[in-house]
Amino acid sequence: MRPLVACDLDRTLIYSPKAFWLETPDDLAPPIVVTELWNGVPISFMTRESERLLAALRQEAEFVPVTTRTIAQYRRVQLGAAPRFAVTSNGGEILVDGERDADWGDGVRARLAAETAPLAEVHALFGDLAAAAWILKTNIADDLFVYSIVDRDLMPAEWLEELRLTCEAFGWAVSVQGRKLYCVPKVLTKREAVSEVARRLGGPRVLAAGDSLLDQPMLEGADAAFRPAHGELHDAEYRAGNLEVTSLRGILAGEELLHLLRAAATT
Repeated sequence: MRPLVACDLDRTLIYSPKAFWLETPDDLAPPIVVTELWNGVPISFMTRESERLLAALRQEAEFVPVTTRTIAQYRRVQLGAAPRFAVTSNGGEILVDGERDADWGDGVRARLAAETAPLAEVHALFGDLAAAAWILKTNIADDLFVYSIVDRDLMPAEWLEELRLTCEAFGWAVSVQGRKLYCVPKVLTKREAVSEVARRLGGPRVLAAGDSLLDQPMLEGADAAFRPAHGELHDAEYRAGNLEVTSLRGILAGEELLHLLRAAATT
């Protein structure tokens, strides 16, 4: 049975220019390919070698993109032929052959309604006028969680810690990834959705890759896990017995992760 490869997207597999972190002279930089357009403008990329490695990995394993992006945001990402399964909305949605699995998504919402503080209460935390200087825009993602675009330079550490404590009391978690600040119910995890996909596939070995605190449960539940040498998990110095960390960071870490995933998938 082919293994299941559950792979986070942003800052794991694909990268915005601000996260390239290339340390080579421009004339030695790797060829880059576009993986996402927004309003006609390229905004996400991978190396050409990553594109080749991903195509090879998909011949060797069941590749499942796993992302905190909404369904609409995920559909902008171009990684070749659509995978059989994809997980979006931090596990709140499973796509099967590109279409929303209503049974899964509706079931998740019913569980959230029964077990967590209401979305409206968490959303209201972002209405604090004092925070307007660093909260540039706030969105509700697929009626599941809240995320904001923030100015990291202006956002006080004390305010962020207070938000973490308040959300903790609500049963929600806070994650900061680049310019995005997420507030997500703790029971809404990528791990549960990946476990469901694995169940439908007959229980294959699971390999996982991700860079953020929202990826940690998925990595912990995998048979083998990988993370780049950047991001929230790197800043937290996250280690585990099943985890391997890249030697590189930025867009070249994405390429290294694919090498590691291919090696694990074929052994």
